Amino acid sequence: MNALTDILYKVPIRETVGDMDQNVRSIQFDSRKVEKGDCFVAVVGATVDGHEYMQKAIDMGAVVIVAERLPETMSDGVTYIKVEDSHEALGQMASNFFDNPSRELQLIGITGTNGKTTTVTLLHELFTLMGYKAGKLSTVENKIGDEVIPSTHTTPDPVSLNELLARMVDEGCDYCFMEVSSHAVDQRRIAGLDFDVAGFTNLSRDHLDYHPTFADYRDAKKRFFDELKSGSIALFNHDDKNGSIMVQNTHAKVLSYGLKSLCDFHGKILENGFSGLVMNIDGQEFWSKLIGSFNAYNLLLVYGVAVALDFDKLDVLTHLSKLGSVEGRFEYSKSKSGVISIVDYAHTPDALENVLKTIKDIRTQNEKVLTVVGCGGDRDKGKRPLMAKIAATLSNQVILTSDNPRTENPEQIIQDMKAGLDVVDQSKSLAITDRREAIKVACTMAQPGDIILVAGKGHEKYQDINGVKHHFDDFEELNNTFKQLEK
Repeated sequence: MNALTDILYKVPIRETVGDMDQNVRSIQFDSRKVEKGDCFVAVVGATVDGHEYMQKAIDMGAVVIVAERLPETMSDGVTYIKVEDSHEALGQMASNFFDNPSRELQLIGITGTNGKTTTVTLLHELFTLMGYKAGKLSTVENKIGDEVIPSTHTTPDPVSLNELLARMVDEGCDYCFMEVSSHAVDQRRIAGLDFDVAGFTNLSRDHLDYHPTFADYRDAKKRFFDELKSGSIALFNHDDKNGSIMVQNTHAKVLSYGLKSLCDFHGKILENGFSGLVMNIDGQEFWSKLIGSFNAYNLLLVYGVAVALDFDKLDVLTHLSKLGSVEGRFEYSKSKSGVISIVDYAHTPDALENVLKTIKDIRTQNEKVLTVVGCGGDRDKGKRPLMAKIAATLSNQVILTSDNPRTENPEQIIQDMKAGLDVVDQSKSLAITDRREAIKVACTMAQPGDIILVAGKGHEKYQDINGVKHHFDDFEELNNTFKQLEK
């Protein structure tokens, strides 16, 4: 049980009704999970307004209600607290409830459109290799040391987030590396957290189904840096046109990294092939198993974070060179017949272009590139024709297929993608709605030495169709198909 006054520390309160001198069993924002003695925070979600469930929460046993507007009729024995922003209050209250765990370890947040998962995963693996116990909060999975905890969101809700951070502290973690999504910033899931380092990867079109405009999306990312404490570190990609915008108003110490300009952490690609990257980083030659210029930026950010945290440069590069690729991020294999298959999470125009340009850079120009790609349903429709156009421009053959259609008709999604293709593009494009069949056709068409890219889902082991997640693994499908073809 926690004292209500302690939980409300730093929460701006506009009005209170009832007894403030009581204890709370837990904090809930889903009325279905409320138990006797809980505090219920009414938040406005994308589809549901928690204010409509205040009475239900009381019926379930809530003794405290925190909301932006109070009900006309109030229940006896219940404390009501009116706040300006329920999302903000929930984040701060969750942090207080778990004794502000983000202050007890070094918390490093990574934001941007692409590269968050790779960077956070590499950081966790690097620091583990250097002998530290660390936590990870990412799209793929959450980790406390070596313990894997399934992930449902890029950034968890405030209660789950602080509970995980508290477990990390209890289990002796020195560091936590976490992805910070634009949704998390906008919905104040990170309110109350104490970040020591914030890293910015890049910014391109994404999540415009949620953010009204690109400017709103950019400003959500920027707010993460605006709210950093003095004494923390903000590390941004100097080569990204939005990089300097991120740190315009930050109180943190600003550091930069890049490949094309003078900055605090400078890199240069010397070799780029399927065998990996050879780079010069701050005057030191360095080899990595990772592939592509986009991974060169990820590696530079990881290096910059570690050095900013006062680790020895050479020691960081030595350990960093031992790390492999991240699941579903330019993950490739070679069939017996010599066809190279690549699975990548690229689900934005910029990410898809980066992956295909990387393939173009490292191919010998004789082999064909076959791209299997779709777009998710119930998401930004504007990127569909853009992604189809990029795939057709940078591939010899394109197969448009289903991604996670969710509640949309997958064939309509493919039609939206086709709108971006001209006559020449259409001549080298196929539309196969069934993703499994699309992958099989690509494998059948490929000749020895050709490269197949299956983009969009990466690490995901499911396909979301009408709210049901069916098992589906792109890498598994590729391997099974080649086993059948090469019998």
